[in-house]
Amino acid sequence: MRTRLAWLVALAMTLAACSGSVDGAGSSTTSEPTTTTAPTTTSTLATSTTLGTLSPINGLPVDDPTLLDRRVLAVKMDNHRNARPQSGVQEADVVFEILVEGITRFLTLWHQSDTEYFGPMRSGRPTDPHLLTALNQPTFAISGAQGWVQQLIRSMDVHLIGEVRPATFRISERFAPHNLYANTLLLREEADRLEYPDEPPTGPIWEFGDLPADAEPATSVEMQFGVNTVNWEWDEATSTWLRSADGVESNWVTQSGEEGRIGVPVLVALYTEQYSHQGLPSSLTTGSGEAYVFADGKVMHGTWDRPTEKDWFTLTDESGEIIPVPAGKAWISLVPTGNGLTYE
Repeated sequence: MRTRLAWLVALAMTLAACSGSVDGAGSSTTSEPTTTTAPTTTSTLATSTTLGTLSPINGLPVDDPTLLDRRVLAVKMDNHRNARPQSGVQEADVVFEILVEGITRFLTLWHQSDTEYFGPMRSGRPTDPHLLTALNQPTFAISGAQGWVQQLIRSMDVHLIGEVRPATFRISERFAPHNLYANTLLLREEADRLEYPDEPPTGPIWEFGDLPADAEPATSVEMQFGVNTVNWEWDEATSTWLRSADGVESNWVTQSGEEGRIGVPVLVALYTEQYSHQGLPSSLTTGSGEAYVFADGKVMHGTWDRPTEKDWFTLTDESGEIIPVPAGKAWISLVPTGNGLTYE
């Protein structure tokens, strides 16, 4: 077992104070697998009082440190209206929302968590590897991508898994292409079979900590992704931001049919320039831009900076001081520059 990262103890003390198949992929199946309860974390975070090893991607403690001594798994999620409500998004450690062709899709990150029922899964886009390459050779599961996109992803030390049984499967309740689902536990086994690297991230992606006590109040946020409007409302009772899209509440659903509202304790919004990469919409994730961090009914405004894809985003306030990101499952929105974000 690899040596635990040196920053973990210090962070624990801080927390206590506060569309084609992928090359080489297998075939799919139309049947649903029999599932058992997966060792996942809760769907929306409540602040934990349990001290332990901390996740480098969301700052949360885990009881089993071996869950952090492994690769980051990324899985792309569909966000078409026919794909809603999605399954498993509520259990991801981090979610990115990224503009694609007229709508957004979600890039979900799994490190300490897993789910046996995730979907619908969709194809990769050029923005994805530019985000993932900083996470130490992660594995990326997608439904497919154009050949040049797959080549781009692999060239950036991101390891691909496509539609392959039994890790992915199709359900009969929905129509293609919105019916491909996955089991992240089995995706990890597939990555092992392919002998992909199984190394954790090299350090915390943010400087985790509470927002300053004098941070500006904020209880509602509106983000524009082209013609799509996403709203978040702070819910004091659950200490989460609750999501709506185009005036409709955003929900998740389990395999058994249980539904709930998508909610996260931490929102990070990064203004990103949009460009076309061989005809596909893409977000520029290096350089700098405006940044917002929302948590605990408050907001900090500043700037993000990222020199290369191997670096992560550094967030600073208007005085040049680091903006801490509170520990918790975070939703990171790449808001197109020029569309805008407003809050109250």
